[in-house]
Amino acid sequence: MKILVIDPLYDTVPDVEEAAAGPGVELVFRRSVQGTLPDPGDYAGVDAVLNCRSAHRLPAEIIAQLDRCRCIAQGGVGYGHVDLKAAGERGIPVINTPDYGTTEVADHAVALSLALLRGIQAYDRRLRRSNDSWDARLLKTVKRLGGVRVGLVGLGRIGTAAARRFEAFGMKVGYYDPHLPVGHHLSHGWERFDTLDALLARSDLLSIHCLLNEETSRMIDARALALLPEGAVLVNTARGGIVDFAAVGDALRSGHLGAAGLDVFEEEPLDREDPLIRAWAAGEEWLDERLVLTPHSAFYSTASILDIRRLSMTYLVDYLRNGRLRTCVNAQYLVHPR
Repeated sequence: MKILVIDPLYDTVPDVEEAAAGPGVELVFRRSVQGTLPDPGDYAGVDAVLNCRSAHRLPAEIIAQLDRCRCIAQGGVGYGHVDLKAAGERGIPVINTPDYGTTEVADHAVALSLALLRGIQAYDRRLRRSNDSWDARLLKTVKRLGGVRVGLVGLGRIGTAAARRFEAFGMKVGYYDPHLPVGHHLSHGWERFDTLDALLARSDLLSIHCLLNEETSRMIDARALALLPEGAVLVNTARGGIVDFAAVGDALRSGHLGAAGLDVFEEEPLDREDPLIRAWAAGEEWLDERLVLTPHSAFYSTASILDIRRLSMTYLVDYLRNGRLRTCVNAQYLVHPR
């Protein structure tokens, strides 16, 4: 049994991957260049593909080269870079690894929120310049956490973990998730909103925790941001394409959006020529540390990397050996699994 592992996450030796795969499995490790493998022949003759980073894309033309492939595994939660339909039509199930990094992403969303609501970056920057800033009252945007109305877009694993953390600070939790059954809110007591617009109108803090798909692409656009209360805070640790980045810049400049903490972007790494990125990098006064950016790192900890290396390989080999298909994300397209 031969598995192609693309962009592996190990530092020195693939000990975790080898242990999870077990005996009788040949692991072939390859690094991609600008989203594809230098040698297209690497895709042929493998029983499965474990794709470890979203930078490597698996479009239909590459999937067509997977002549013997029985499964594609994504080492992570997101799978927008894999052509699910093309894989399904060739009888190849696509699985992801949803049960890693939940605590890390939830913690990161809360950390960004607390930093912005309490003005941590702005205080630090001003104090770094001079002792003339030794006055807490210089920042008018700092909020008491208790009573802040936090709105969550998506209440899956990460959204639920974030909600529990926000609630612990005394925040009032509401959410919008049309995919949850009616009555789900009765199990936790958080307020359910039937429309995104209704959630936006009552959210002092909006935190994004949904998948990126046709339904959610640029869902948080200029119109959506205008529905937020003036001075609201936006946090996105989900996918960059859910938020219109240019609209965020306009809303920050107008002052309607109080602050934003973003870990994910439509273009990664950052487009250094983007007007908002340039203003942020230059520390322009109008922005005043109201924008905090991190490098798609919400998922990261040393423990979470070990989890993803182990779990992604475990789920893949379990299907190849035992036919146990867990976390399949293209079931609607799957025809005669191999």
